[in-house]
Amino acid sequence: MLTKLNNMFNTPVVVFDFETTGMSPTYGDRPIEVGAVRIENERIVDRFQELMNPGFRINGFIESLTGISNRLVAQAPPCETVMARFADWIGDAPLAAHNAGFDRKFLDAELALIGRSRENPMACTVLAARRLFPESPNHKLATLVGHLGICTDGTFHRALADAEMTGQLWIAMTDLLRERYGLDEIPFTLIQELTRIARAKVDRYVRAYADRQASSLASTNTP
Repeated sequence: MLTKLNNMFNTPVVVFDFETTGMSPTYGDRPIEVGAVRIENERIVDRFQELMNPGFRINGFIESLTGISNRLVAQAPPCETVMARFADWIGDAPLAAHNAGFDRKFLDAELALIGRSRENPMACTVLAARRLFPESPNHKLATLVGHLGICTDGTFHRALADAEMTGQLWIAMTDLLRERYGLDEIPFTLIQELTRIARAKVDRYVRAYADRQASSLASTNTP
């Protein structure tokens, strides 16, 4: 079992992405690629990427969308093998994904198939970006990448490329919180909480959080 995280201030965050055979594991869909980056101190410090064999042919639309062919997945290890390695690589780090509900379904379904489960907390960068970058034309990953000037080679719908860009989006969000509100620490739980509150309340919420953080630091430093 993946261990529940206790301290969320200075631990790594894993940002991940699946390419899949379809929209839902409920209908038998499975991953065909996983990509992930590990972020520490606002830097990507490690990467994970593997193709995997779902055990059946993928359709032409998925081949065209992702560039992942049936020949490639036929040569890849089975999902169970890759997911065991991925679960070990994740460890107990908190997780983030763009449109996290989609990736969460596949992660939890695949872990269940190998007798494992997830207790790692998870955040959605779509929801967080809606609160922190409301001026963006929309909050699709490609749009946010262009809006924020994130460097890209133009590759989308490949797991590692999407995870890399989502990781840079995560860093941009923490940079904004640090610079706009003078936060010394940005716990994972703060990003999670922002995804749950109304957009109109975000500024007041974060300013109140920053005041509490400043008061706590002042009391800690008082002789």
